[in-house]
Amino acid sequence: MLKSLVRLLHFGYHHAMSCIFPVAIFGTLILTSKVELPFIHRYDAILLILLTVQYLMYRSGLETLDEIKVICVFHVIGLVLEIYKIRMGSWAYPDPGYTKLLGVPLYSGFMYASVASYMCQIWRRLKMDMTGWPGLASAGFLGGAIYLNFFTHHFIPDFRWWLTALVVIVFWRTWIIYRVQERTYRMPLTLAFFIVGFFIWIAENIATFLGAWKYPDQHEAWHLVGFSKISSWFLLIIISVIIVAQLKHVKAGRS
Repeated sequence: MLKSLVRLLHFGYHHAMSCIFPVAIFGTLILTSKVELPFIHRYDAILLILLTVQYLMYRSGLETLDEIKVICVFHVIGLVLEIYKIRMGSWAYPDPGYTKLLGVPLYSGFMYASVASYMCQIWRRLKMDMTGWPGLASAGFLGGAIYLNFFTHHFIPDFRWWLTALVVIVFWRTWIIYRVQERTYRMPLTLAFFIVGFFIWIAENIATFLGAWKYPDQHEAWHLVGFSKISSWFLLIIISVIIVAQLKHVKAGRS
């Protein structure tokens, strides 16, 4: 019983440490929503703070250079998606700022990159691995199709549910292997997708409540983000895992 409790605390500790950057984002959103900044726009201040956090994490050894590279990739992926989405009226960043690109504050890419930061951190801390990985061709095609659907569903039918079914098929045999002290555990990868997507949906509700961005129905008053958004985060997590897992496999010398 005591060993199980110690393992649970160990598991919780490493998850907490893996969430340092996401927590920094929420802390910054809370701080800048409560404190009026006289000499700098809020969006600009958030970007400056998050860049400082990333620098300190790297200098302290909490993140490696490879992990910083992955975070940068996700920042770009997220920023491109954000620019497109505000053009389509999906949500908006109404506040002023100098560090905005085509109406999107540059800090917004970090909200996607924080998912990559968590994935990289927890992978390393729990010595994660996978069995039944479908390979680059299948995983890469699926990840590309999911990302493309975020853009194309504005013009053609939304294929998210077909893609979700395809995820189950492609990753049916894929399990996450992770270690907690001397014990080894495993979990179906698709279940991990859903769990992380659900918690990101909770984080999204907190972020919109703090004014990080606003959906069209939140301009007059804040409302709970629809449960259907969990499916969007579920699919976005898959892109994150595909990129991180493939990089880990390549770095380990596997195909």
